[in-house]
Amino acid sequence: MIDFVGAGPGAPDLITVRGQQKLAAADIVIYAGSLVNPELLKSTRPGCEIYNSAAMTLEEVLAVMQRGEREHKNTVRLHTGDPCLYGAIREQMDRLEQLGIAYEVVPGVSSFCGAAAAVGAEYTLPGVSQTVILTRLEGRTPVPEAERIPALAAHGASMVVFLSAGMLKKLSRQLLEGGYRADTPAAIVYRASWPDQQIVHTKVGELAAAAASHGIDKTALILVGEFLGDEYQRSKLYDPGFSHLFREASQ
Repeated sequence: MIDFVGAGPGAPDLITVRGQQKLAAADIVIYAGSLVNPELLKSTRPGCEIYNSAAMTLEEVLAVMQRGEREHKNTVRLHTGDPCLYGAIREQMDRLEQLGIAYEVVPGVSSFCGAAAAVGAEYTLPGVSQTVILTRLEGRTPVPEAERIPALAAHGASMVVFLSAGMLKKLSRQLLEGGYRADTPAAIVYRASWPDQQIVHTKVGELAAAAASHGIDKTALILVGEFLGDEYQRSKLYDPGFSHLFREASQ
């Protein structure tokens, strides 16, 4: 059995209970060394084989998984955040299915959740935004034309931009092109939940300058939208004048 485990955004205690149990029972761990906190590896038992996938190809990762399966060992593929976001797990799972190797995915806390917690923000605010767009700027890996930043920015929704901290001049330009104002609130969250976490509050038109002034050029999420502002409507969920399945209106 291969277990794909979400490691969470960084802090070792933000891995799920199930993920922690899988890690503790593993004979082999293949972890995304460029992003996963190595403190998590302290949960492995003595003799556990540890591989850093940052220096490995897909074929090399699969070879370790196949050997582990032949030797009847428990293998954990430890991904950052939640594996379903920018984890490149589909190609691994498809190959495992071709090989007849069983696998399971253990979800994790994504960094976009860790970033919101760090900032103290709610992405979905009544009267402001009810949609969250998770995306990235095109770089060496392209994005579909309909999903380029200007097209997505036209919605004016809450946006979280991954893998783009080193291209903020371009990101800012495309956000403005799509319709965000230059003074739209934004935040740069560097290594959310890690001990060296940094939060930089800024505006869409000032993203590049704000990041440069704090020495941030990688490992940061960019949050964009009016959800970072001060105005919103009260939720109906706890409004005394609003009835729903579990409560009658009191006013």
